[in-house]
Amino acid sequence: MTKRIDSYNVHLFVAVARAGSIVRAATEENIAASALSRRLADLERTFGTALLVRSPRGVTLTDAGRLLFEQGARIDDELQGLVRLIQSQGDELAGTVRLYANMSSVVGALPERLRRFKKAYPSVRVALHEADTKDVIRACLDDRADLGIGVQSDVPPGMDTWVFATDPLQVVFPVDHPLAGETSVTYSQVLHYPVIGVHQGGALDRLLHDRAAAIHQHFVPEVTVNSFDAVHRMVEAGLGIAVVPLSAIPAAGGKPFFIHCPLAEPWAERTLMLYALRRHPQPRAVQALIEVLEITDT
Repeated sequence: MTKRIDSYNVHLFVAVARAGSIVRAATEENIAASALSRRLADLERTFGTALLVRSPRGVTLTDAGRLLFEQGARIDDELQGLVRLIQSQGDELAGTVRLYANMSSVVGALPERLRRFKKAYPSVRVALHEADTKDVIRACLDDRADLGIGVQSDVPPGMDTWVFATDPLQVVFPVDHPLAGETSVTYSQVLHYPVIGVHQGGALDRLLHDRAAAIHQHFVPEVTVNSFDAVHRMVEAGLGIAVVPLSAIPAAGGKPFFIHCPLAEPWAERTLMLYALRRHPQPRAVQALIEVLEITDT
């Protein structure tokens, strides 16, 4: 007799495989790690073979686990899409929207707009995942995200875009820095001083490296950190100056020993975009979120 497979257990297995950790997957899926482990054990009993190798560093997939992940991820994505489609048909807007967003949007305008959205549509859950712009676009293309936010980029056919926010680059330095009296600063001026980097390999990091090469200079950070708040702490400690988006300025907490001024380069006028696979129509909850997040007066 063929054993019945619990689709929720497959969904949890896919989440664990993607996260590489039972604990991280449990947090993302709002389930206790112990309960998730039991469901994984149930799934292994159903298949009659081990699917995961557990260790203090996380999990790795067995050969059977890799096969299940390859097939199960596709089936799970289709099933979750069906759930969202059915949920969108009721009178009340409900369901889950998967939103991938870059760091600039998360520290900038996104929280306030999400609050506005939740007030208007309390039955819609927004599953927010922070990622670099290239990963945001990839998640949309792979249908792991219903909507993405990232720096304006070229995208393949089949994707729609909307303006989320303008986010020009600024230079941050202490009040006693030699550039403190300037109303704007060129990138060449910035590179004459020690600089602080942020999110190595991210969109901003790649941009600063590329633009330095274009003027035959080098962008070699004294130190690279993973958040804009940490950037300001490094500047505060006198380790260098930094280039950050306008959206990151509130992360400094309004401390009086910082000065921000515009980066006087045409490429510093960045725009953040909304990205989504082209669907006609978009699911109702996704369309509602787009309408709240999109800038319509530009």
